[in-house]
Amino acid sequence: MSLRFDIAIVGAGMAGASLAAECARAACTNGAKLSIALLEAEDAPGYHATGRSAAFWEECYGGPEIVPLTLASGSYLREGGFLGRRGALYLAREGDEGALDRFEGRFADTGATFSRIDRAALESRVPGLRAEWDRAIDQPDCADIDVGGLHAHYLGLARKGGVTLLTRSRVVAANRSADGWTLDLAGGDTLSAGTLVNAAGAWADMLAQIAGARPLGIAPLRRTVVQLQTDPAPPADMPLCLDINGGFYFKPENGRLWLSPHDETPSAPCDAAPEEMDVALAIDRLEAVTTWKPLRVERKWAGLRSFAPDRLPVYGFDPQVGGFFWFAGQGGYGIQTAPAAARLGAQLLLGRPRDTMTERLDADLYAPSRFAP
Repeated sequence: MSLRFDIAIVGAGMAGASLAAECARAACTNGAKLSIALLEAEDAPGYHATGRSAAFWEECYGGPEIVPLTLASGSYLREGGFLGRRGALYLAREGDEGALDRFEGRFADTGATFSRIDRAALESRVPGLRAEWDRAIDQPDCADIDVGGLHAHYLGLARKGGVTLLTRSRVVAANRSADGWTLDLAGGDTLSAGTLVNAAGAWADMLAQIAGARPLGIAPLRRTVVQLQTDPAPPADMPLCLDINGGFYFKPENGRLWLSPHDETPSAPCDAAPEEMDVALAIDRLEAVTTWKPLRVERKWAGLRSFAPDRLPVYGFDPQVGGFFWFAGQGGYGIQTAPAAARLGAQLLLGRPRDTMTERLDADLYAPSRFAP
């Protein structure tokens, strides 16, 4: 089989699916005909990072440079019904005043909503909190994200816009000519495209090498999540709780607790699996925060979050290899920023003007040219 497309997007997780949907939408809006292939190496889209996310929309997650993408995505997510109010608390103890001050200083002018609260306010929101945890940063607008619903939404929009989804289509070779790209797929099929988009997540640098582009140092890091039965069960309306020093986070989920040790273990691109040491570490850190009794680990899983060296996403055309577009390095915030990131990515890819969602975003901040030697 040999097919010809205008654009081939490699990776059908949240990044690739959202970008494909936005490209199709932009083409339809302008009355243009644009053929797009969305290539997925696995049997179904979203098997890796997207399908394993304990995602939340938290305004400060990812740092000050990510806040504009997060805030710009908020209205789309709320209006689409993908957010459920949760609230978040960055928990702290005596001796953490410096960390609290640094947090407030970093995010003071970003537009994020937060305030500092004391022990009295904490006790009513996190029952069983140990006495030494006596202060916090409160973020009232934090929300849970319906990750599966959002991913399905973008896949549906892409399909409606004429995007062709090809699963079991791992790219094994990519050759550039005057006519564009010829892609060899595992299994023997070939595909041609004018533009090749790298939305391959943990495999982004690997795809770049296949295409003859310089890898940018996008590193996959393993993150572990545990579903835990506790006594007592966490209240359904309890906020997301995070360590101000980055040692843990946990939140309630259907009468259980979703808990992570906030690990970032370097990993090769792979089907990530949790390590027992990380599971034990997560439980140990929970017991240092609350008086709850862990009863049983019901589920445990791990996913790979991929970061560029400066921990900012990479959106834009490669400065050296023509027709090669980066849409990668979105770390752990790729889902909460998906609407604005995909809209911006489509505008950069297709040469379209900004709109009200993206007009305040600094595309140069995320451009791959920042890594040029």
